Amino acid sequence: MKSYSLFTIILLCLAIFVVDLLAFYGLKSITSLIPSNILRNSIHILFWFFTLGLIGAIISLKITLDDIQPKRKQLLISSLYGLTISSFIPKIIFVVVMAISIFTNFVFPKKDMLVIISFIGLFAGFLPFFVIVYGIFKARYNFKVHEVKLTFPHLPEAFNGLKVVQISDLHLGSFNHRFHILERAIKRINQLEPDLLFFTGDLVNNYAWELRGWRKAFRHFSPEIKKYAILGNHDYGDYSQWKSKKDKQENFNAIKQFYAENNFKLLLNESENIEKENQKIAIIGVENWGHPPFKQYGDLQKALQNTEDIPFKILLSHDPSHWNAQVTDQTNIALTLSGHTHGMQAAFKLKNKEWSPIKYKYKQWAGLYNHNQQYLYVNRGLGWLGFPGRLGMRPEITLIEFKKA
Repeated sequence: MKSYSLFTIILLCLAIFVVDLLAFYGLKSITSLIPSNILRNSIHILFWFFTLGLIGAIISLKITLDDIQPKRKQLLISSLYGLTISSFIPKIIFVVVMAISIFTNFVFPKKDMLVIISFIGLFAGFLPFFVIVYGIFKARYNFKVHEVKLTFPHLPEAFNGLKVVQISDLHLGSFNHRFHILERAIKRINQLEPDLLFFTGDLVNNYAWELRGWRKAFRHFSPEIKKYAILGNHDYGDYSQWKSKKDKQENFNAIKQFYAENNFKLLLNESENIEKENQKIAIIGVENWGHPPFKQYGDLQKALQNTEDIPFKILLSHDPSHWNAQVTDQTNIALTLSGHTHGMQAAFKLKNKEWSPIKYKYKQWAGLYNHNQQYLYVNRGLGWLGFPGRLGMRPEITLIEFKKA
């Protein structure tokens, strides 16, 4: 909310009020069937109590935002976000159904039709409400392992059968110190017995203080797993106001130090070669690279130095738009691993087809992509940001197995 003006917030609250006012008239057509005046009036009072309470909370939070401690601010914003989404979307659907019913009743007058369609509208509104509630309280931590097998003719024989796990977008501040939840994911990763673990950015939402208490959880990763990481757009502190450049730099240094303390090799526009039986593959990591307004800290050419003689390369780059911009047809990188999109934390899936509105912003937004035998995998994220839930887009652990053709 801090990034929006008070005028924008007031417009949002006005939209909420108008939708609720329209929904209230639809609700009255249903409550009119209730014989008890007390019960009917109680429902009406509760309806407006929630609406006005939500609007008041949003405006109050915006006005007092700068005086709230960052930790509490983050929790309040995500909670209000969840309440707004779970209330606003069902009511919009209810209002749309009611509008259709009124139009239909006007064109084709029929006794009791308005009441019948009002119940249909009520059901149409409640259904997404329950879906959203499920996404908030159950699905957001219902981790799913996506298994991928990739075959390459130029994979060194010594690395045939290499197993890699990718995770991304933890946003630890959103976990609100629920260490046991992430420990479940870490336990699952250890059970997969990967050779390498790649974390593709966005460790925090904004601040290094979000990392307090997480070192113990991170040390549950098996010591047998070699771990690499890169930075995401949220790891630089660019979305916060700082008293000085020094404070911002200290925050940034603390995030980098967290990786060192937990045995993650943080790749900052650099590469590391892994050797096995006198054969090598290169792990390349760039800092965040994205199209404006996202900043471009990444330097792929710098990161590729000293990898010219390595036939097989894996790139870690947080933003998937980097793949089309600088990787495909311009390098011989075999596989790029990204995150960033979260799959918008919402998607519709039918059999093997998956759709999300995020596809209109990112051409590659979730899963595996291929261009002339160069691959990109976009992880759906393990944490969440903003909306405190996931709808048809479960948090992901990716297991990739490499095979030589």
